[in-house]
Amino acid sequence: MDTVDRQSPLSTLLQISPISLILGFFLVLPIGTILIVSFWDYNDFSFFPDFVWTNYSDALGSNVTYKTYLNTLWYAGLTWFFTFIIGFTVAYFLAFHIHTTRWQIVLFLICTIPFWTSNIIRMISWIPFLGRNGVFNTMLQSIGLIDEPLEFLLFSDFSIVLAFVHLYALFMVVPIFNSMMRIDRSFIEAAIDGGANGWQTLTNVVIPLCKPGIAIGSIFVVTLVMGDYITVRLMGGGQRASVGVMMWNEISLLLYPAAAAHAVVLLAVVLIMVSLMMRVVDLKKEL
Repeated sequence: MDTVDRQSPLSTLLQISPISLILGFFLVLPIGTILIVSFWDYNDFSFFPDFVWTNYSDALGSNVTYKTYLNTLWYAGLTWFFTFIIGFTVAYFLAFHIHTTRWQIVLFLICTIPFWTSNIIRMISWIPFLGRNGVFNTMLQSIGLIDEPLEFLLFSDFSIVLAFVHLYALFMVVPIFNSMMRIDRSFIEAAIDGGANGWQTLTNVVIPLCKPGIAIGSIFVVTLVMGDYITVRLMGGGQRASVGVMMWNEISLLLYPAAAAHAVVLLAVVLIMVSLMMRVVDLKKEL
């Protein structure tokens, strides 16, 4: 027993070493570097080590920053809503209306087909479809529904949110589907036997038991949208702002310390949002 106790610390250290090295190299080191650079100073030509607060005071003292964050949160909220509706519906269909594992796998693989290509290819595919002279406008004009092309379809908030939903819907489907598959079907049968209709069963049994999956999917979608810049840049036509685009513009101007300060602020905002989600759903308890 004493031998086991003496070996326990070493055994524990060996067990946690691989994951500690991975997290340290790929998570702690990059974040630490960004945090250090955020306090550096810069001029028109270069940046250099220092310890100044001007990067944070400039970022937090500008109304442009708050408007940009509100715009990004607006994209995140809309994307979360539509991905939740789509993800929940698809997961519900696969979990409760497809009764064979084989067909569930086949349909799941079909859902993943768009993800076999890169995000940029999938985004660019919307441009000829939504453009002023694109497929959708041409189709509406040919059947007489509109006289003039719809201008809001491309390079607008609509196209940005549409691309986000297209890119990230599967991140909502997978965790919700996993939660639904873990629901004990006897709970649903008991609700139906007790006189609950379909809507009552859904809202009082299925959704509460899917909270972990909804929370995990929400964390994926919100964090991805908050940090994304290429979607806003391409689908917004360079006319829309987000936190990611703001940081990219600063990096293009070699203002690395300012971009690092914005990255730290963004990380703090995302961590606050994730912690609020974790308060709504206790994942440790639910999982």
